[in-house]
Amino acid sequence: MRSIVLQHMIDNKDHYIEQWRVSFDELLFSRSESTIKPQYIQDEMKEEFVSVIFDTLTMDGHSRRAVVKRFAERLIHDGWVVSEFIMSLQKLRRIVMKDLSNHYDREKFVDLSGELEDWLDEQITDLTTEFAKNHEEVKAIQTVALKELSAPLIPVFDKIVVMPLIGTIDTKRASQIMENLLDGIIEHRAQVVLIDITGVPLVDTMVAHHIIRASEAVRLVGAECLLVGIRPEIAQTIVNLGIDLGNFTTKSTLKKGVEAALQMTHRDIITNEEPVTGGGLN
Repeated sequence: MRSIVLQHMIDNKDHYIEQWRVSFDELLFSRSESTIKPQYIQDEMKEEFVSVIFDTLTMDGHSRRAVVKRFAERLIHDGWVVSEFIMSLQKLRRIVMKDLSNHYDREKFVDLSGELEDWLDEQITDLTTEFAKNHEEVKAIQTVALKELSAPLIPVFDKIVVMPLIGTIDTKRASQIMENLLDGIIEHRAQVVLIDITGVPLVDTMVAHHIIRASEAVRLVGAECLLVGIRPEIAQTIVNLGIDLGNFTTKSTLKKGVEAALQMTHRDIITNEEPVTGGGLN
């Protein structure tokens, strides 16, 4: 059986929606995690939120949570700040509470206000729970994507893979490089790994230490490691710092590294030069 408060809200739906819309103007719905939302998008989200709250008054718990879940997903996707929507529910609470006090005696009002508080608590809990859950799911997906992009392992030939590194290498990223290297070698059954540091702006002792550790780990799983993309200024830095890369096969470019990797896997590059035949234009 539907509660008196919910039935009262359903019976006076248009009245409450009209008053609630007015209260929206006091809130900063333009605020988001990334950009200022245009007015028409703000208005669209306000109307959708109104529908979520009032259309779900007649739904069972499962259907209502499904609607709230979809709304929370949109909040996450479009970068909205959930606190503004929770604050708007508090404004709706005050509107309904004032109306109830005008319709019922004090004793009945106390009972109904308790029902209203329970209903609002449920709406806020469902919205924040779904928002937090979706936020964590998005973060997990972004973390995986960032992990793959920060240290991708690309198969270029059978048993030969390349890991192009771009940007600075800190301890956290070095750990990702190591993990992706070892997993990728097993997955692709690689015999030779080329670590391309063309896009690494600085190679200091810490970066060199991480690369050396990665090379040693590669050898432990039965593959060979080549360091490629060593620019003249990087080579000079390595020498000045006294970094020992004697156990590495190093090449100045990726092209030379691929050629060396093909030789290490007992393959040759054959240039097929066919003579040009046929007459010219008459």
